[in-house]
Amino acid sequence: MAETNNEKFWFIQPAAPDFLANKFPEINPIIRQLLFNRKLDTQEKIDEFLYPDYSQDLFDPFLFKEMEIACQRIWRAVRNQEKVLIYGDYDADGVCSTTLLVEWFKFVKLPVEVYIPHREIEGYGLNQDAVKEFIEKKVDLLITVDCGTTNISEVETLGAAGIDVIITDHHHVPTDRVRPLAFLNCSNPDDNYPFPYLAGVGMAFKLVQGLIIYGQRNNYSPQFPSGWEKWLLDLVAIATVTDVMPLQGENHTLVKYGLLVLNKTRRVGLKELFNIAGIKNIIDTWQIGFIIGPRLNAAGRIDHANQAYALLNETNSDQAKNLAIELQATNAKRQALTEQFVKEAKQQIEPQFYQGDCILTAYSPNWDLGLVGLVAGRITELYRRPTLIMTLNQGKIMGSGRSLADFSIIAALEKQKKYLARFGGHEGACGFTLQNNNDLENFVSSIKEANKDIDIDQFKPYLNIDAVVKLSDIDWSLVDDLQKFEPFGEDNPVPRFVTYQVQVLGIEFVGEEQKHLRLLVGDEMGLVRKTIGFGLGKNWGNLKMGDKIDIVYEAGVNQWNGNKELQLKIIDLKINETK
Repeated sequence: MAETNNEKFWFIQPAAPDFLANKFPEINPIIRQLLFNRKLDTQEKIDEFLYPDYSQDLFDPFLFKEMEIACQRIWRAVRNQEKVLIYGDYDADGVCSTTLLVEWFKFVKLPVEVYIPHREIEGYGLNQDAVKEFIEKKVDLLITVDCGTTNISEVETLGAAGIDVIITDHHHVPTDRVRPLAFLNCSNPDDNYPFPYLAGVGMAFKLVQGLIIYGQRNNYSPQFPSGWEKWLLDLVAIATVTDVMPLQGENHTLVKYGLLVLNKTRRVGLKELFNIAGIKNIIDTWQIGFIIGPRLNAAGRIDHANQAYALLNETNSDQAKNLAIELQATNAKRQALTEQFVKEAKQQIEPQFYQGDCILTAYSPNWDLGLVGLVAGRITELYRRPTLIMTLNQGKIMGSGRSLADFSIIAALEKQKKYLARFGGHEGACGFTLQNNNDLENFVSSIKEANKDIDIDQFKPYLNIDAVVKLSDIDWSLVDDLQKFEPFGEDNPVPRFVTYQVQVLGIEFVGEEQKHLRLLVGDEMGLVRKTIGFGLGKNWGNLKMGDKIDIVYEAGVNQWNGNKELQLKIIDLKINETK
């Protein structure tokens, strides 16, 4: 069912079927509903999700058809002390993936070169100038992380020069794809891997898993201590969350264990970054997504991703502190420029929005290429439409796109590939370069025309609500059970509930400019709960004592001075006008 509320929809998930109650009578009905909403309807799926087991719930890396080839070639390089180069992407996923793979090579004592391209000068993925450099350096083996799937000509050039290439990636695999020595991509429809939603760092981790297993099978030296690779999971957690991968299946297990490692990380650079960024409490997915990830990403957007790579690999505390301070400043610059570009983009976007365009587009030769993806994300969030933001870089028009649920932006781009020199990405995000700058107008009109019949109502803002509950349902036992659903993130959001007809018993406006709303609410049975609504104060100044309201909220715990109490975090509310 859907209800309109201040231009938002409250979408309440369909009730769990009766057979689940018969199948799992021992489970709290609210928890049963949450499991159903996440398509967890067997004991095996439920146990894997609520009680993930590292030794049982990760898939065999050799389910990738070409994992054996990749491991065999890499170990040969180790035994022969060949020249190996790791080619990473410039975002947090690429930087973490590169660091992760480098650590494996450090353990086997084979020095490797690392190359991360400059976003604005070189663009995404391999490029022919870099390839020429690698050939001149007489590289024997090149391994990509978080990129490479669409670099057909570059891989062919490398192969012709006698350089073996192993691609590890997770991005969309087009019909015409790269043909390296080994191709490891969880999105590859020709592969057997059962979980297609790993981040680039997840793919790098699967390669390391495979390398360790392959080395054990063949008694290669050195042998890895049991569980050695678990110390890499802090990188896996950061990159998986930052790259907005779904936190279900294998990702849920990887990130759950990764958070344990991240909270006791050995990385000096990360510890200094936490201090500079003001992180003092237990690190969770929110802090990764809004504090850690943006700072690592800022390096590649504003300067060069080598800045973030250096931080992750620094072992000296003083040097790490200086790098963390630099990243903090880079991130502040990124925030200011993004705000400026969003303001400029809105002037082009608003007329398109009001005339009902399905896809919104904006172009300026003055925007930084490293920030157009962020601008696209902000515009998509503000106007609830798929968005393409473009700029001029190195004499070429390049762009980034962001989308919403049920609309694949990469599929929309693929239908316009006659206009594109290169493109890549996945359903929710993409990057592209026009074949010819003079085609900008034709490209924009063509992609809009191709999607003109899309129902834009599907993009209207809505709140996804897990269940209708009573205030009395929210108790300590339920909150304890809710914590088992962590880590929260993409495709596993914090559970949200709606309760109807609660009475306002206390009102307080708090915070700077009184922008937050603190309410005391009660039900007809006399039960009272404390609530907080962040940012709701400005819209609900007319709320009165005794008003009956409907509230959408997240149930949690408020802790202070060693005390704790149940608290409802209000996401949205409306006056209940039932007589």
